[in-house]
Amino acid sequence: MRFGRLVLANFKRHKLRTLLTMLSIVVAFILFAYLSAIKKGFEMGVSVAGADRLVVRHKISLIQPLPQSYQAQIERMDGVALSSQASWFGGLYQDKQVQWGQIAVQPEKFVQIYPEFVIPPDQKKAWFETRTGAVAGRKTATRYGWKVGDKIPLQATFNRPKSGNIWTFDLVGIYDGAHPEVDTTAFWFRHDYLEENRLYGNGLTGWYYIKIKEPKNAESIARKIDEQFANSPAETKTETEKAFIKGFAEQVGNIGAIVTAILTAVFFTILLVAGNTMAQAVRERVGELGVLKAIGFTDGQVLALVLIESLLISMIAGGIGILLGWLFVSAGDPTGGALPVFFFAPRSIVTAAVLAVLLGLVTGALPAFQAMRLNPVEALRRE
Repeated sequence: MRFGRLVLANFKRHKLRTLLTMLSIVVAFILFAYLSAIKKGFEMGVSVAGADRLVVRHKISLIQPLPQSYQAQIERMDGVALSSQASWFGGLYQDKQVQWGQIAVQPEKFVQIYPEFVIPPDQKKAWFETRTGAVAGRKTATRYGWKVGDKIPLQATFNRPKSGNIWTFDLVGIYDGAHPEVDTTAFWFRHDYLEENRLYGNGLTGWYYIKIKEPKNAESIARKIDEQFANSPAETKTETEKAFIKGFAEQVGNIGAIVTAILTAVFFTILLVAGNTMAQAVRERVGELGVLKAIGFTDGQVLALVLIESLLISMIAGGIGILLGWLFVSAGDPTGGALPVFFFAPRSIVTAAVLAVLLGLVTGALPAFQAMRLNPVEALRRE
């Protein structure tokens, strides 16, 4: 009880300084929430990539195509369950110079490889039966106001049609994600429709999605696939889906490293600010701490008093910052939909809570030890 009164009294001593210190911590954790969400968006599903999925691409580059004839050979290999061709499309919608994931696939196989893309059964059936059919993610459909039954015209870039410059798709489905980390910005359509109507590139595909029977055999299967096509005109590089997505994302830079560097700088700065505040508070109360020791407070109690004060400042401000960060991030993607996913993940929330506790312990540790070692006679004399 007396600890509580003492801590409260110390908070009231310099209200403005305490408020500013807490405000800096609140801002730091709001920034942490935003940067964590941005990092999650750039990872594009790395953390949920299937352990039973591989991607086969050209050995030289992601933009180099592979022969479609490889598919039959891949599916005959031991350990491979099925595969789907996939090709990047890169069309433009309504003359907007914005591209999102538009990928031609083989629908029947693709939905088996990726069950986390949840498509209603009737819409899935329509996709299988409609040559010009396409399925859009919920986020993209909401962004453009699309609904099932709409015709979606996409202006060609490098995938030119045989006539004109517009590809028209029938939107037969809208998919949702089985969990928050699933990308719901993509636009999937039929690879056979692309093959039949493109001006050039027939017989080629961008890469292959592979589903394997046993995840533990992923490395050996990847090696066999690459050995199969070694010394061919189009050699392959087979990797786990996680490695493929990470490599694709890092074409724009190592976002994870950039975000980590920013967070480190922010928290180091906050650490200095909060640490200086606590040290100043102890220096100002040398006489009072000496009196407490003189009337019977033990070294451990004085240590706990200073640490509790530091922890409360950090945890209260950190909690407010985490809550505000979650609310702001939940309000929506500030880029207007450019990020595939944007949310403050539960794991990041836990990390933020742990950081708030560590911040309080680290900033309070040195002042607390100084207070604990204080000689009451010297403290009273100094006062």
